[in-house]
Amino acid sequence: MLCQKQQDLDEMVAEAKKEAKKGEVATYIPALAKADPNILAVSIFDGASHCFVSGDSEHLFTLQSASKVITLALALMDCGEAVVFEKVGMEPTGDPFNSISKLEAQFPSKPLNPMINAGALAVSSLIKGETAQDKLQYLLHFIHRLSGNKHITYNKEVARSEYETADLNRALAYFLKQHHIIEGDVNLLIEFYTMQCAIELTCDDLAKIGFVLANEGRNHEGEVIMPYEIARLVKTFMVTCGMYNASGEFAIKVGIPAKSGVSGCILGAVPNRLGIGIYGPALDEKGNSYAGMKILELLAAHYHLSIF
Repeated sequence: MLCQKQQDLDEMVAEAKKEAKKGEVATYIPALAKADPNILAVSIFDGASHCFVSGDSEHLFTLQSASKVITLALALMDCGEAVVFEKVGMEPTGDPFNSISKLEAQFPSKPLNPMINAGALAVSSLIKGETAQDKLQYLLHFIHRLSGNKHITYNKEVARSEYETADLNRALAYFLKQHHIIEGDVNLLIEFYTMQCAIELTCDDLAKIGFVLANEGRNHEGEVIMPYEIARLVKTFMVTCGMYNASGEFAIKVGIPAKSGVSGCILGAVPNRLGIGIYGPALDEKGNSYAGMKILELLAAHYHLSIF
């Protein structure tokens, strides 16, 4: 049975990999432009001592926007729902992830949800620490617990590249500060946010993080890493907002709680069943991995993984 599952996964990856030809790697962050667009790697973790893997599952990549899921969980654990959702809303948006238009058009001018950049900046401002490094180490400690890998750190080259090209995020942060959504030093926040996005791991690590979310906040050893209600909230945001402004179509076609990043990664969490980690850096026009989206569609159809 295990051999058949591995064969099925390899075949689906080979089919999904054809989609990579349609996409391009992210270039607006120069360090990400170096990625090989032909890579597709998948890890699926069911709570046993191993992952089902296909492709180069040990290839390192950065979390980018997939980190928004983790900082949201940490901020909710530390600050509570009332504080977090005073800063950021719960509604999906059809706008691009880096849009500022909705902030200007509504009152109060708080971001619609934590999965767009403005919302992620508001959430990241709540992470504990006096300096950017303090905040990063605090977040990394949480990621070490989620993944079971204490060696995860961040890619300094990617972080520096992001910091040097973060003018739009700076604009978003200054707008939020003007409207009292965030407090404190904007440059410190941008420094932390770019390091947060540059946290580097593998598909195996990502699948184990996804498993904690899928398993109601418990890891494969039964240890509670986050409360059930926070895992539920986070998965809900993944469904409604996790795939940028393609989230509605993705929910219909795939139906798996997921969060993508412009590195080409996708974090998936099938409730009470599986954690999924994917890396395929060739992106569509909305910033999602072409091949990653396809492999999730194939997996969902073959194994009936949709939550709907």
